[in-house]
Amino acid sequence: MRVAFVSMHTHHTRDTPGIRRRTRLIQLLSRTDHEVVVLCSRWWDGDHPTFEQDGISYRAVDGDFSTNRFVAKLPLAIRRADPDVVHMPNTPARHARAAKAVCRLLRVPLVVDWWAVDDGDSDNDCRRVASKADRIIAPSQTVETVVREYGAAESTISVIPEGLDFSVIESAPVNDEFDLVYSRRLDSHANAETFLLALAELRDRDWSAAIIGNGDAASDIERTARDLRIRDRVSFLGELGNQQRVAVLKGAHVFAQTAEQEPFATNLLWGLACGCVGIAEYQTDSAAHELIEEKSRLAATRGELVSTPQEFADEIVAAGSLEQRTIDPAYERYDYSSIVDRYLTCYRQAIDNYGLL
Repeated sequence: MRVAFVSMHTHHTRDTPGIRRRTRLIQLLSRTDHEVVVLCSRWWDGDHPTFEQDGISYRAVDGDFSTNRFVAKLPLAIRRADPDVVHMPNTPARHARAAKAVCRLLRVPLVVDWWAVDDGDSDNDCRRVASKADRIIAPSQTVETVVREYGAAESTISVIPEGLDFSVIESAPVNDEFDLVYSRRLDSHANAETFLLALAELRDRDWSAAIIGNGDAASDIERTARDLRIRDRVSFLGELGNQQRVAVLKGAHVFAQTAEQEPFATNLLWGLACGCVGIAEYQTDSAAHELIEEKSRLAATRGELVSTPQEFADEIVAAGSLEQRTIDPAYERYDYSSIVDRYLTCYRQAIDNYGLL
């Protein structure tokens, strides 16, 4: 199977959760017997139209990162790639609409990986993408609901969650320096303040906490810890390598999930797989509850959903009665090998269904 990934930006030029998700998939597929080509704006030096890096072939649609030029040149780029299936993000929606037009002409299915709606996408564009894509992949039931509200048929949607490298969890050492941990990009949606307020309620108890990640909101979050007079007990670790981060998660007892926007709570997934008790604050635009609610969580999962800092503090105390774990083997089902198989199944369904039309 030949899969063409279409995206003006790659991880070389922009860092977003959706791009990281797509990059992992591209890397995983490139290690299989299937062929991968990435159609993007030229991010490499020189004006040569193709570039290969780490076994992945990149082809320049344009060299200016211009939406208008990218859309104008995309039909020819897809035709030259001669794919069996086209995979692209839902945003920018104009790109997906342009890709659908040429895919229809070439009789190639378009698979849209829907993560979140960009501010520049109109409701009308989103409705067209949702209703016209041959298959849509959502990372969670929460996002699936959003896509259906935009008009996608339930039969066209596949829910494929984020994954993890379970071998890293198995092999990583244990850093037991911290009892509680928060891990996420510290941006305007991080909402780590809820976690800190809960810790402040427990300042008379014995605990240590770590916040992993960096971002524009890092200094504000650290200031909040100082204002709450708990800064000396909260370590801000910044960005950590995979092994270091997993070591901290394996040593911690509680993983705190409070972010306001999470199409899929990837960091919470890693924390649960590392044996943590997951405590998540309910947020309207977060899918974190799907990992720890009774109706959807794995049987071995330990966690609770809360609504206030006081409830959060109460659940931290309650978690103290649970045994310490460094790994939860039930989460091996989220290993990247299983996730890539689910993508391939989705591609095959899209190709088979297209042949029936």
